Amino acid sequence: MTTTRIPPIQCLLAFEALARLRSVTQTADELNVTPSAVSHRIRQLEEILGTKLFGRADFSLTTDGIEYLTHVREGLTSLQRFPSQKAAPGRRKLRLAITPTFARSVVLPRLKQFSDTYPEIDITLQVSIPLLDVVAEDADLMVRFGTGRYADVEHLLLAKDDISPMASPAFAREHGPFEAPEDLEGLPLLRSPLEPWRTWFAAHDLDWPEPTEGSQFNDIGLMCDAAAAGMGVGLLRYKLAAPWLDSGALVPLYPRRVPSPHAHYLCWRTGTMERWECAAFARWLQQAMG
Repeated sequence: MTTTRIPPIQCLLAFEALARLRSVTQTADELNVTPSAVSHRIRQLEEILGTKLFGRADFSLTTDGIEYLTHVREGLTSLQRFPSQKAAPGRRKLRLAITPTFARSVVLPRLKQFSDTYPEIDITLQVSIPLLDVVAEDADLMVRFGTGRYADVEHLLLAKDDISPMASPAFAREHGPFEAPEDLEGLPLLRSPLEPWRTWFAAHDLDWPEPTEGSQFNDIGLMCDAAAAGMGVGLLRYKLAAPWLDSGALVPLYPRRVPSPHAHYLCWRTGTMERWECAAFARWLQQAMG
C-alpha cells in the first residue's frame, strides 16, 4: 500500500481543530503547539492536496474544505477505535427543512442511497413553506427555492431547472395542437406565486399580463396534480414534475424549455458544517443532484 498521498497526521489534526474552533490561537492551545506551527501545518496540507481548504479570514471552509473535512473526521474516528473496542453505539441526528414537492420528487427517491452510505445518521424531514411562513426554526439544513441572494445563511447551488406549460394528455388532445405560444389564449392557466407565467410570456415575446383568474396553488406538487386531473395548463419545472412526466400523467405542450430565474439551494447557518454529518449530507445531496 502506497502512502505518498496520505498527509502527516499532525496536519490532519490541525485542519480538523481549526475547522472546528475557527481560531489559530485556540487550535494551538488544544494541540499544545505554537500558532505559527498551526499555520505551517495548514499550508503544508494545502500544498499536499493542491487546493485551498479555508476561504476567508474567519476560517470558513471552501467547498473542497467541507468535503475533505468529512473524510478527515471519518478517518480520525476510525483511528480512535482500538482492536479491543467496539464502535460507539451513538447515532447522529440531522434535521432537514424542505419544501414538499422537492422532497417527494427529488430527495426521497434518492434518500436510500444516503442511508445506505451513512447508516449511523438519522434524518428528520420537516416541511417548509416560506410563502406561508411555515418554517422549521430548529433545522440544521434548509432547502430554499429562490435567487440565491441569502444574506442570513451560507448556501450552495443544488439545481437549476427549466419550465414549460404542461397538461394532461386528454387536455392536450382536446385543446391542441399546440404549435404557437398564442395557442394558450383563452385556456385555463393554473397559477402559483412560486412560478409566475411572466417568465414564459417574456421568453416568447408575449406582452400578456400575469393571469389573475383561475385556480391558484402554493405548492407545485398540488399544481401538478391539478394539471394531471385536467383542470388546466400548469407552468411547471421539469425536475419537480418528473414523477408525473415519467408516469404519463402530464405532457409538455411545447418542445422549448425556458430556464427558470430561480433555483434550489441548500442553506445553513454559520458553524453548521463543523458537524460532519451535515457536511456529509451536503456533499452527498450536491453529488446526487448532478
